[in-house]
Amino acid sequence: MIVGSAIASVTTRQIFRSAIYLLFSLIGIAGIYFWLDYQFVAAVQIVVYVGGIVVLIIFSIFLTQSSGEKLPKPLERRSLFSGLATLIGLALVLNLLLRYHFIADKGVITLPVVSNIGEQMLGVGKYGYALPFEVISILLLAAMVGCIVIAMRAKTQKS
Repeated sequence: MIVGSAIASVTTRQIFRSAIYLLFSLIGIAGIYFWLDYQFVAAVQIVVYVGGIVVLIIFSIFLTQSSGEKLPKPLERRSLFSGLATLIGLALVLNLLLRYHFIADKGVITLPVVSNIGEQMLGVGKYGYALPFEVISILLLAAMVGCIVIAMRAKTQKS
């Protein structure tokens, strides 16, 4: 469901449907977190991404009053470049997965409770995630700015 929705999100030519497919993909990712028994991360996924980002994108689509219009068909050159970039990204991820085994440190066992998650997310020590936490906040800020830019796009004058 996640991969199908993600592919449909980037290949559809209707912008509103693209946002809805993105919504389904993010809900599927939250479902994986629930399946892994990480309720807090799943709730954050739903609240921040599904409840925040996707709703902001949908509102910006409605503000531009172009929810029913089809997007222009991308140039073949751009499609080829995006496919090539996707394959390079996939190769890099697979290289990292095969090179590093990502085995958890046996000495550090952390229960997935809110207090432990908060201490690790805001910690700057060996097991702290303050830097990725700040990077995600910049990503969310960039998404909000992008939605504002889409919403404020000037309408083209009809001849």
